[in-house]
Amino acid sequence: MPKYLILLAGGPCTGKTYLIHLLQQQFNNSLLLTPDEAKELYADSVGFNSLAEKNALEQKVWHFYYGVLQWYMDAGKKIIISEYPFSDKQKNQLNDFANRYHYQVITIRLVANFDILWQRRYKRDRSLERHLSHIMTHYHYGDELADRNLADDLITKEKFYQICHDRQYDKFALGTLFEMNVDDFSKVNYADLLNKLKKIIT
Repeated sequence: MPKYLILLAGGPCTGKTYLIHLLQQQFNNSLLLTPDEAKELYADSVGFNSLAEKNALEQKVWHFYYGVLQWYMDAGKKIIISEYPFSDKQKNQLNDFANRYHYQVITIRLVANFDILWQRRYKRDRSLERHLSHIMTHYHYGDELADRNLADDLITKEKFYQICHDRQYDKFALGTLFEMNVDDFSKVNYADLLNKLKKIIT
């Protein structure tokens, strides 16, 4: 039986979460695994008091993520979907797992103009819907901050640009690649992408 690992790649605020919902509707037997979800789980259950503790917790998150991914693959789950601003930091491990457990990898890479991404990132980080742990140097479950402009770990435009440039989110690819420009979400042809995926995933 063919097995598939679908990676939703691309920089922050390219609409990966929205596309996940479409993919799950299309492939209702799929399993979802995302590092950011694990980050929020660990932040709520363990918490952190400094940037050093936050970074140490992130290492645990990746250990958890790869462990669950390997468990899913070892169990032979047919379709696994994962989204993240993937970079070369994750590429070798993902490729190793795919080869070891005989998964066909499909990368959907979402790209957009940097200034557009920055506008979206700025707005998202200040939304009350954004998990507070992402924008604070200290966090424990139950913490609140009504004015997100007061968060002490908000990324600057310069830092955001440097990270995007250094990690080359817009270059990540593994397996079969589909690239979509998401400068304007209203013009993205998601239906065409889903039809192409249906022809591959049997």
